[in-house]
Amino acid sequence: MFEISDWMFTLIGLVIICILYIFIRQLLRHLLKTEKSKAILLAILNWSTLFVLIIYTVNYFSDSQWLFDPFFTSGSFSISIFLVAVAIFIIALATRISSLSKTYILPSIYDKYNLEKGIRFTFNSAFHYVILLIAIIAALSTLGIKLSSLTVFASVLGVGIGFGMQNIASNFISGLIILFERPIKVGDRVIVDNIIGDVDEIKMRATIVKTLDNERIIIPNSFFLEEKVINRSYSDTRLRLVIPVGVSYESDVEHVEQLLLHSVEAISQQWPTILKTPKPSVHFVSFGDSSLDFKLFVWINNPIYEFRIKSDLHFMILKQFRQHQIEIPFPQRDIHMSS
Repeated sequence: MFEISDWMFTLIGLVIICILYIFIRQLLRHLLKTEKSKAILLAILNWSTLFVLIIYTVNYFSDSQWLFDPFFTSGSFSISIFLVAVAIFIIALATRISSLSKTYILPSIYDKYNLEKGIRFTFNSAFHYVILLIAIIAALSTLGIKLSSLTVFASVLGVGIGFGMQNIASNFISGLIILFERPIKVGDRVIVDNIIGDVDEIKMRATIVKTLDNERIIIPNSFFLEEKVINRSYSDTRLRLVIPVGVSYESDVEHVEQLLLHSVEAISQQWPTILKTPKPSVHFVSFGDSSLDFKLFVWINNPIYEFRIKSDLHFMILKQFRQHQIEIPFPQRDIHMSS
């Protein structure tokens, strides 16, 4: 049985810790101006307070056998509740450090060197796994597990991966290749099975592609290394738009060409992504059954705006044709009836 004085002493200590925590937290909120520094220091304060509480609790129960007595023993090492709590704290702290670094510290470094979105994601993933690996090694060492003793387990795991987890292992290795070789990267516009989407996230097993309808397609990483995938952002983000147009045989073809180029010039004021070099061009494609067929070629430097620019071009071309009485004919067929 604990004495009342011990309980009172412990309660007073906890109250003092809580008061100091609240006071320092409010002080930081008033003194710090930027949200970035405020978030970092508040996170440090939270974890420091948690660490103090853990030390305080361990000190209070220092005479308790249940906290330090091993509940599992195997060979030369034994595990107690205290060691498990320390291991969990190490992994949780490493995860929090990784999260804070990716949110507040690493972006400033990326901005300094003007790194693109895909490279940022690769570095974030590598940093997270390195921190987590170090934390796991430290946690295992805290539990008294020597890394040399894991060689047998690693061998068994390797056999299991080789025979029973071939698909998972293939996707895992493919994910590593994608992250470092970068045939695709976060932010790229890709076409998979005639579906257009943007690479939203590259995980260790699968890649998430967000379609234009805001749907997510989960694609195994091995697919991108084994199948044909169109990447519109691989080395050059420029994209050529093709606008097919048909006009009646009575139309002035030179006038049609001028109107098509004028339509591009009219919308280029609101779409700076339309390139002046290569210049927009009009090709007289063929003499169709019902119309004279043209194709308007326009280059843009960002494939994300492909459909919106096409739509605006269609609106403008139709407006120009109607203003200048250029007819877009319906399909026509001549029927000859024999008596």
